[in-house]
Amino acid sequence: MNSPVPKIRKGLLNAERRRKGIYILPNLFTSAALFAGFFAIVQAMNGRFETACVAIFCAMVLDGLDGRVARLTRTQSEFGAEFDSLSDMVSFGVAPSILMYEWALKPMGKWGWVAAFIYCVGAALRLARFNTNIGVVDKRFFQGMPSPAAACLVAGLIWVLNDYHVKGGDVAWLAWGVTVFAGVTMVSNVPYYSGKEFNLRRSVPFWVVPAFVVAYLLISIEPSHVLFGLFVCYALSGYVLGGLRLMQPKPAEADSAPPPDAP
Repeated sequence: MNSPVPKIRKGLLNAERRRKGIYILPNLFTSAALFAGFFAIVQAMNGRFETACVAIFCAMVLDGLDGRVARLTRTQSEFGAEFDSLSDMVSFGVAPSILMYEWALKPMGKWGWVAAFIYCVGAALRLARFNTNIGVVDKRFFQGMPSPAAACLVAGLIWVLNDYHVKGGDVAWLAWGVTVFAGVTMVSNVPYYSGKEFNLRRSVPFWVVPAFVVAYLLISIEPSHVLFGLFVCYALSGYVLGGLRLMQPKPAEADSAPPPDAP
C-alpha cells in the first residue's frame, strides 16, 4: 500500500505555490492606476495639462478599486500591497509634482523645484509611514492627508484654472502655496476620515441612493469644479477634526473636574 506522506507533501507544496502566486484581478487595477500616473507625466511634459489632471483623477478611482476588489474577492497579498505603494508613488507623488512644476513652478527657478520636491518627498514619506503603521493606528482615520487626495487637490486646482484659461505663471505663488500645503499635510499628524467603515455588502438607508445620483449629476455638469471643491473640503476637514480633538478635555482633566452640583 502506498504511503500518504508523498501526497501530503505534494499538497503542501502546491498550497505554498498558491500563496506565493500573484492574484491577477486586483493587480490589474493597480497596473491601470500606474499607467494613468505615467500617462499624466507624459501629458504634463507635452503641455496637455487638462488631460494630465483627468488621468490623475482616473488613477485615484482605480487605486480605490484595487483594494476593495482584493478584499471582496479575498485576494489580498503582500505583493499586491507593495505594488500598490509603488504605483501610488508614481501616480500621486511624482505625477502631481511634475504636473505642477510644468504648469506653474518652472519660471520660479529654485523656489519652484523646491516646492515640487517638498510635495514629492511628502508623498514618499506618507506612503512609507502608512505601510509601517498598518495595524497600529485607528483604521477609521488616516494620519495625515492621503496621497490620492493630495494629488487630486493639486490636479484639481490646475484643472479649474485651466477651464478659465488662466496661465500657471499668473498664479505661480498660489500654486506654490497649494503644493507645499499638500506636501506638508501628507506628513502631518492631522487626522482624516478614511471611509474604511463603508461596507458595500451592508444595507444602507434609501436616501443614500438619491444622494449618489445627485452627486453623479453634479460631477457630470461641472466635473472640474465639483471635484476640486470636494477635495478642498476634504483637505480642510482634517484640520477641523484636529481642532475639535484639541478642544476636547483630556480623560485625566475630565476625571479630576468637580461634579456639576458640587458647592
